[in-house]
Amino acid sequence: MQLDNLIEKFQKKDSAAFEALYNMYAENICGVINVIVKDTERSQEICQDVFVKIWEKSDQYDTSKGRFFTWILNIARNAAIDEVRSKTHKNQKKNLPVDSLVGIYENGEDLNDRMDTIGLQSLLKGLKEKCILLIDMLYFKGYTQKEAAKELDTPVGTIKTRIRSCISNIRKNMA
Repeated sequence: MQLDNLIEKFQKKDSAAFEALYNMYAENICGVINVIVKDTERSQEICQDVFVKIWEKSDQYDTSKGRFFTWILNIARNAAIDEVRSKTHKNQKKNLPVDSLVGIYENGEDLNDRMDTIGLQSLLKGLKEKCILLIDMLYFKGYTQKEAAKELDTPVGTIKTRIRSCISNIRKNMA
């Protein structure tokens, strides 16, 4: 099935189309969520919630505003960031056993490894290190612009300008 046709059927609440789209995207979406949440089980739950949400709001997807995958990815990213910022999540992380911290450290990945798995490596080709760092902080680690500014000891206005410039460069790489 052609993707546009599949999406059209999905928007008309065709469950077979939903299942096909789920099979196409769930693994990548769950992976992106897990990069932010850092809890595989919770990431899978959030991923399920994201797909329920896109099913319920399928009529809100507009092809003229961007690709379908990007629409789902933004919903997933926002859900993951909401989870990380929640009091429940913060309280659970306060009580992590030492073994899990060692596991997190030993299994640490850098941004370049994660990007390969979700296909962003080519989009970030040629970007400055500052851009890659900002994208990692804001889009993969869930930092707000204010938090990133504090962490990098840089004015918020500079962070906003840099990220705008970085996104502009990514758009050029897509062309």
